[in-house]
Amino acid sequence: MSASRTLATAISAALIALPVLAQDAPRPAYGPNITTAAAKQIAAGVLKECTANKWNVAVAVVDTAGGLVYYERMEDTQSASFDIAIMKAKAAATYRRTTRVFMEGINKTPATATLPGVVGSPGGVPIFVSGKIIGAVGVSGVTGDQDEQCAKAGVGG
Repeated sequence: MSASRTLATAISAALIALPVLAQDAPRPAYGPNITTAAAKQIAAGVLKECTANKWNVAVAVVDTAGGLVYYERMEDTQSASFDIAIMKAKAAATYRRTTRVFMEGINKTPATATLPGVVGSPGGVPIFVSGKIIGAVGVSGVTGDQDEQCAKAGVGG
Protein backbone atom coordinates (compact mmCIF):
# COMPACT_ATOMS: atom_id res chain seq x y z
CA MET A 1 0.00 0.00 0.00
CA SER A 2 1.42 3.42 -0.92
CA ALA A 3 2.20 6.03 1.72
CA SER A 4 -0.47 8.40 0.35
CA ARG A 5 -3.10 5.67 0.41
CA THR A 6 -2.12 4.72 3.98
CA LEU A 7 -2.41 8.37 5.03
CA ALA A 8 -5.78 8.72 3.29
CA THR A 9 -7.06 5.60 5.05
CA ALA A 10 -5.89 6.89 8.43
CA ILE A 11 -7.52 10.29 7.84
CA SER A 12 -10.77 8.64 6.76
CA ALA A 13 -10.81 6.47 9.88
CA ALA A 14 -10.16 9.48 12.07
CA LEU A 15 -12.96 11.48 10.44
CA ILE A 16 -15.37 8.59 10.97
CA ALA A 17 -14.33 8.33 14.63
CA LEU A 18 -14.53 12.06 15.42
CA PRO A 19 -18.32 12.20 15.89
CA VAL A 20 -18.06 9.45 18.51
CA LEU A 21 -15.50 11.44 20.46
CA ALA A 22 -17.21 14.80 20.03
CA GLN A 23 -19.35 16.14 22.82
CA ASP A 24 -21.77 19.05 22.96
CA ALA A 25 -19.52 21.06 25.27
CA PRO A 26 -16.15 22.27 23.98
CA ARG A 27 -13.09 20.47 25.29
CA PRO A 28 -11.60 22.18 28.35
CA ALA A 29 -8.50 24.29 27.85
CA TYR A 30 -5.05 23.30 29.01
CA GLY A 31 -3.62 25.10 32.02
CA PRO A 32 -0.08 25.09 33.39
CA ASN A 33 1.55 21.68 33.73
CA ILE A 34 1.11 19.74 36.94
CA THR A 35 3.96 20.02 39.44
CA THR A 36 5.86 17.06 40.79
CA ALA A 37 4.53 17.78 44.28
CA ALA A 38 0.93 17.76 43.06
CA ALA A 39 1.56 14.60 41.02
CA LYS A 40 2.87 12.84 44.15
CA GLN A 41 -0.26 13.89 46.10
CA ILE A 42 -2.53 12.48 43.40
CA ALA A 43 -0.56 9.24 43.28
CA ALA A 44 -0.81 8.99 47.07
CA GLY A 45 -4.61 9.29 46.82
CA VAL A 46 -4.70 6.58 44.16
CA LEU A 47 -2.52 4.25 46.23
CA LYS A 48 -4.58 4.85 49.37
CA GLU A 49 -7.77 3.77 47.55
CA CYS A 50 -6.09 0.75 46.00
CA THR A 51 -4.48 -0.31 49.28
CA ALA A 52 -7.86 -0.09 51.04
CA ASN A 53 -9.24 -2.49 48.42
CA LYS A 54 -6.15 -4.74 48.37
CA TRP A 55 -5.55 -3.99 44.68
CA ASN A 56 -1.98 -3.90 43.37
CA VAL A 57 -1.55 -1.24 40.71
CA ALA A 58 0.82 1.03 38.89
CA VAL A 59 0.01 4.74 38.80
CA ALA A 60 1.38 7.31 36.36
CA VAL A 61 0.85 11.06 36.35
CA VAL A 62 1.64 13.02 33.18
CA ASP A 63 1.68 16.66 32.12
CA THR A 64 -0.60 18.20 29.49
CA ALA A 65 1.50 16.81 26.63
CA GLY A 66 1.58 13.31 28.11
CA GLY A 67 5.13 13.56 29.49
CA LEU A 68 5.70 11.44 32.58
CA VAL A 69 5.92 13.52 35.77
CA TYR A 70 5.56 10.80 38.42
CA TYR A 71 5.28 7.01 38.49
CA GLU A 72 4.83 4.49 41.29
CA ARG A 73 4.15 0.75 41.34
CA MET A 74 2.84 -1.30 44.23
CA GLU A 75 4.55 -4.59 45.05
CA ASP A 76 3.44 -7.59 42.99
CA THR A 77 1.74 -5.50 40.29
CA GLN A 78 1.69 -7.21 36.92
CA SER A 79 4.60 -6.16 34.70
CA ALA A 80 2.37 -4.97 31.85
CA SER A 81 0.83 -2.32 34.11
CA PHE A 82 3.95 -0.15 33.85
CA ASP A 83 3.27 0.73 30.22
CA ILE A 84 -0.52 0.58 30.48
CA ALA A 85 -0.72 3.14 33.32
CA ILE A 86 1.46 5.57 31.35
CA MET A 87 -0.53 5.02 28.14
CA LYS A 88 -3.84 5.61 29.94
CA ALA A 89 -2.56 8.83 31.51
CA LYS A 90 -1.14 10.08 28.21
CA ALA A 91 -4.38 9.36 26.32
CA ALA A 92 -6.46 11.16 28.98
CA ALA A 93 -4.18 14.22 28.88
CA THR A 94 -3.69 14.54 25.15
CA TYR A 95 -7.31 13.87 24.20
CA ARG A 96 -8.68 15.79 27.22
CA ARG A 97 -11.13 13.07 28.24
CA THR A 98 -11.26 9.90 30.29
CA THR A 99 -10.16 6.67 28.65
CA ARG A 100 -13.64 5.29 29.41
CA VAL A 101 -14.86 7.48 26.54
CA PHE A 102 -12.62 5.54 24.16
CA MET A 103 -13.94 2.19 25.37
CA GLU A 104 -17.48 3.36 24.70
CA GLY A 105 -16.48 4.95 21.39
CA ILE A 106 -14.71 1.84 20.12
CA ASN A 107 -17.81 -0.22 20.89
CA LYS A 108 -19.95 2.17 18.79
CA THR A 109 -17.43 3.05 16.09
CA PRO A 110 -14.51 0.62 15.83
CA ALA A 111 -12.50 3.13 13.74
CA THR A 112 -11.91 5.01 17.00
CA ALA A 113 -9.32 2.36 17.84
CA THR A 114 -7.19 3.51 14.89
CA LEU A 115 -6.55 6.98 16.35
CA PRO A 116 -2.98 7.34 17.63
CA GLY A 117 -2.56 6.87 21.36
CA VAL A 118 -6.09 5.64 22.04
CA VAL A 119 -6.49 3.35 25.05
CA GLY A 120 -9.87 1.62 25.18
CA SER A 121 -9.83 0.75 28.87
CA PRO A 122 -11.01 2.83 31.85
CA GLY A 123 -8.40 4.13 34.27
CA GLY A 124 -7.11 7.29 32.58
CA VAL A 125 -8.54 10.50 34.05
CA PRO A 126 -7.69 14.16 33.30
CA ILE A 127 -6.64 16.38 36.22
CA PHE A 128 -8.36 19.77 36.42
CA VAL A 129 -7.49 22.97 38.27
CA SER A 130 -9.79 25.97 37.84
CA GLY A 131 -11.54 24.21 34.96
CA LYS A 132 -8.32 23.64 32.98
CA ILE A 133 -6.44 20.41 32.39
CA ILE A 134 -3.00 20.36 34.02
CA GLY A 135 -2.24 16.69 33.34
CA ALA A 136 -3.77 13.26 33.82
CA VAL A 137 -3.46 10.15 35.93
CA GLY A 138 -3.42 6.58 34.65
CA VAL A 139 -3.91 3.46 36.75
CA SER A 140 -3.43 -0.18 35.76
CA GLY A 141 -3.38 -3.47 37.60
CA VAL A 142 -6.95 -4.57 38.25
CA THR A 143 -10.11 -4.29 36.14
CA GLY A 144 -10.69 -1.10 34.14
CA ASP A 145 -13.54 -0.08 36.44
CA GLN A 146 -11.35 -0.62 39.52
CA ASP A 147 -8.45 1.25 37.89
CA GLU A 148 -10.81 4.15 37.20
CA GLN A 149 -12.16 4.09 40.76
CA CYS A 150 -8.61 4.52 42.08
CA ALA A 151 -7.74 7.21 39.53
CA LYS A 152 -10.82 9.20 40.48
CA ALA A 153 -10.00 8.84 44.17
CA GLY A 154 -6.59 10.33 43.45
CA VAL A 155 -8.00 13.40 41.71
CA GLY A 156 -10.73 13.79 44.31
CA GLY A 157 -13.60 12.71 42.10
